[in-house]
Amino acid sequence: MHSKKQAPVKYYVGIDVGSASVRAALVDEFGTVVAHADQPIQIWEPQPDHYEQSSADIWAACCLVTKNLQESCWEKAGYFFDLPDFLSWKATGVTARSLCTVVCKWTYTSDGGWDDSFWKMIGLEDLVKDKYEKIGNHVLSPGESVGKGLTPEAAKDLGLPEGIAVGASLIDAHAGGLGVIGADVKGHNLPCENQPITSRVAMICGTSSCHMGVSETPIFVPGVWGPYFSAMVPGLWLNEGGQSATGKLIDHVVRGHVAFPELQSKAAASAHSIYTYLNSHLDLIKKSLPVGFLTVDLHVWPDFHGNRSPLTDLTLKGMVVGLTLSRGLDELALIYLATIQAIALGTRHILETLQAAGHHINTVFLCGGLSKNPLFVQMHADITGKPVVLSKEVESVLVGAAILGACASGDFASIQEAMAKMGRIGRVVQPNHEHKRFYDKKYEVFLKLVEHQREYRSIMNSF
Repeated sequence: MHSKKQAPVKYYVGIDVGSASVRAALVDEFGTVVAHADQPIQIWEPQPDHYEQSSADIWAACCLVTKNLQESCWEKAGYFFDLPDFLSWKATGVTARSLCTVVCKWTYTSDGGWDDSFWKMIGLEDLVKDKYEKIGNHVLSPGESVGKGLTPEAAKDLGLPEGIAVGASLIDAHAGGLGVIGADVKGHNLPCENQPITSRVAMICGTSSCHMGVSETPIFVPGVWGPYFSAMVPGLWLNEGGQSATGKLIDHVVRGHVAFPELQSKAAASAHSIYTYLNSHLDLIKKSLPVGFLTVDLHVWPDFHGNRSPLTDLTLKGMVVGLTLSRGLDELALIYLATIQAIALGTRHILETLQAAGHHINTVFLCGGLSKNPLFVQMHADITGKPVVLSKEVESVLVGAAILGACASGDFASIQEAMAKMGRIGRVVQPNHEHKRFYDKKYEVFLKLVEHQREYRSIMNSF
């Protein structure tokens, strides 16, 4: 089973300083008091009918009551779950955790388990009590059957049969990787045919993007998360790179442009999406040039929301070089194109970092909402120089989640067998190797942009 993440409930602390005590309450965004605590404050009576209080004592009481509030909430917690494990628990009543979540998010290792010294270091040593009951002492591989399946209550709520198998879960991006990376590629003339799955990388592209590479032995890649054992494909190590804003960045650039209202109007009149219309407009203005060459003097560094991989620098900012005073639809189409190219150049940066560390990747498997944009797909093929395989089903995250259920049911002997049958190829987009020199030059400029940004920061830091 799988579900998209829901927005977490927000909580606020209210503190009331009264005549005799300080009170604090934890209140959720709906106005419900979830927990409260109080602490007396001292009152001095130096002479009859004269009363004094100490501001230092009041502040100390504020600090103490807030700490007590935290402790009371903490003690009330029965279990701490990552969302996928919470959903499995709601479905089955079993508190087992998925190896994916505890390895990728909770510092668990498949061979060593929990590290007591870590919890002690960060002041949460009480989580070690009772054999890690609150954070999980029963860990399952993705796709293993959880308990006895759906409980009667969950089955009624979901409208499904009681006892139906529930597979140990995956994080959403990892489910997307599972849904596409193991597809049978026979007859598609791909370099990964008759090669191990380690020759592939899965890209899950939506609001942000994740790049999932697997290996038979652990590979430590600078600026890339992992390696995590069996966190996506059982028996293989996972490295996870990512870009913190991709679809969100494209939307931000397009919708923030002064010509966006014109784009909206013309796209609506043609009964096309704004991005289909922009792609068509680029074909109109390119004349005899390949579309990508239109940005010969327009360059974007895409880290408007910081860099996740491979630089791991959240302070980096977006950059655009080559702007003019023009404000029309042509200019909007060009900055849209340059932004997509910048995202693809960022993917190339991640893939080159993976390969420099020891990965051997020759094919990109792409899924998610951005895979529906042919310009986005072609730019990734041309700029990385690798064929891009598109899943037959755009919703590969859902296919990956269904693979977990299929394995839990016993219909497949292994995750790998289920991936090969259920992860189907839609089409393949080949790179245009005639454009290689142009994109090599674009990549050279791309790397210069971040180099220059850091130089500018260094200059200003010396102020």
